[in-house]
Amino acid sequence: MQASDPVSRRGEDPVPRALYTADQRRRRDATRWTLVQGILAPAQFAIFLVSATLVLRYLATGDGAGAAIVSVVVKTLALYTIMITGSIWEKVVFGKWLFVPSFFWEDVFSMLVLALHTAYLVALVAGLGSERGRMLLALAAYVTYAINAGQFVLKLRAARLQSPAPKMAMAG
Repeated sequence: MQASDPVSRRGEDPVPRALYTADQRRRRDATRWTLVQGILAPAQFAIFLVSATLVLRYLATGDGAGAAIVSVVVKTLALYTIMITGSIWEKVVFGKWLFVPSFFWEDVFSMLVLALHTAYLVALVAGLGSERGRMLLALAAYVTYAINAGQFVLKLRAARLQSPAPKMAMAG
């Protein structure tokens, strides 16, 4: 490689590192926490879609504050659940609770998502700000959640692309 190549300047291997070692893949496939994450992730996304609709409806019309509030609380509880079970999953698969190299940036961004959702709960319970202000905070939390969900979808796709191809029976 030439010195002008950005990859060689950083001293990085141009071949991306696999998300899982063979042993980590085995643990991932064997643990029930993979199934738990596989159920919770789409459930949380469905809750997000309903709640985002209710929050946007409130912000646009001023109607439905109660339903929007309940939906944000439910969404936040779903987030806490998936964060806790996700950290258990990382511990089982990678031997570390959070911030493993394969999911480092997703976990970092998850902390921002969690902080914004928690800030909403604190503001709600403490009566801080206006209802509209709290809904705007919830909306900011939802934008970060959507970005984070996208990060994980891309990682899931990368994991599938890096999985060993299934062995095919030889014909004839």
